[in-house]
Amino acid sequence: MLSDSQSVEVRTPQRIAEISWFNDIIGGDTEYLGVLDEERRSTFEHCKDITIAAEAAGFTNILLPTAFTVGQEVLTFASAMAPQTNKINFLTAIRTGEYHPPMLARAIASLDHMLKGRLVLNIINSDLPGQREDSAYRYKRCAETIEILKQAWTKDSIDFSGEVYKVKLPNAQPVKPYQQNGGPLLYFGGTSPGSREICAEYCDVFLMWPEDEESMYETMQDMSRRAKEKGRQIDFGLRIHVIVRETEAEARAYAKKLVSKFNEQKAAEIRSRGEDSRSLGVLRQDKLREELADEDGYIEDMLWMEIGKVFSGCGGGLVGSAEQVIAKLNRYVDMGIRAFILSGFPLIEEGNHFAELVLPHFNNVSLSVLQQRIPAETPVTPLTTAILQ
Repeated sequence: MLSDSQSVEVRTPQRIAEISWFNDIIGGDTEYLGVLDEERRSTFEHCKDITIAAEAAGFTNILLPTAFTVGQEVLTFASAMAPQTNKINFLTAIRTGEYHPPMLARAIASLDHMLKGRLVLNIINSDLPGQREDSAYRYKRCAETIEILKQAWTKDSIDFSGEVYKVKLPNAQPVKPYQQNGGPLLYFGGTSPGSREICAEYCDVFLMWPEDEESMYETMQDMSRRAKEKGRQIDFGLRIHVIVRETEAEARAYAKKLVSKFNEQKAAEIRSRGEDSRSLGVLRQDKLREELADEDGYIEDMLWMEIGKVFSGCGGGLVGSAEQVIAKLNRYVDMGIRAFILSGFPLIEEGNHFAELVLPHFNNVSLSVLQQRIPAETPVTPLTTAILQ
């Protein structure tokens, strides 16, 4: 266990937490892990209800993940929800390579205006669905996409020549976002050295999956050093599940209920559908579960890793009383984590538990507002009041 004084250098020095929830647009919302839930399938109506509930509960962002599964496409769903919300930010997952970068920039600019700046991007660097791709090529494609987006948002023209993309557009007016000072914040997750370099060079928040505190702290130290070498600072985020109740006994009992209908063969089949199921981050979580987990699946106090047997990506959750969860999140904040993307099973019910028992105890902010990306007044852009050219 880390000492209370161990923290890393971050962009946001204030002791705050951006607390976000998760949406089921790729499927998986359920009452029992490993059981496909007919009553909670990833329809537009169900995902809309999750969004509305998360906004009403007071979460800052809602993550819209991406996968080739039954459910909703990210940008399509976010566009449909823009006029139905007015406070929550949409943390939209974008897999680089799926969109031609100038048209991706245009789609982002359109959505950013619909949301009046309530847009954050989660950059995904993974194989495209149905393909196994060379990792070095994926890193180049990801980096080049981000460079083109940044040119599109901050310069009068786009003039880029790389190994993957060559783009020359003399007029960048069609892709100007609503957000200012660099456009939407970029969140990025990836454990490999190549992924870490991309985040250190280009992105704003490095997202981690749950591991023991020592492992996460080592990662944060490494990423802070990499960013500093490039003359930058970044913030850190944690994507993790949560089960919170009035007492620890109630929370642990609910965790046992979640796996009470577990079928190992079916769970493995569900997990294999994720494009990230072979990623280094998933393998690291698997190793921790195999080496450290007790008979109930806990690898350290409150950190339950049984979820990773069913879902690729985030494979662990905090399980405990409100007091315990508040204390654990505060430990993470003290380490330097500034953003939390949470989820639970089922999503609406567990979000309401967390919002009632834990959320009021934190200074829940928007990093986009704090870092002055979302303007207080309508900005001058081609889609607002700028003189058309």
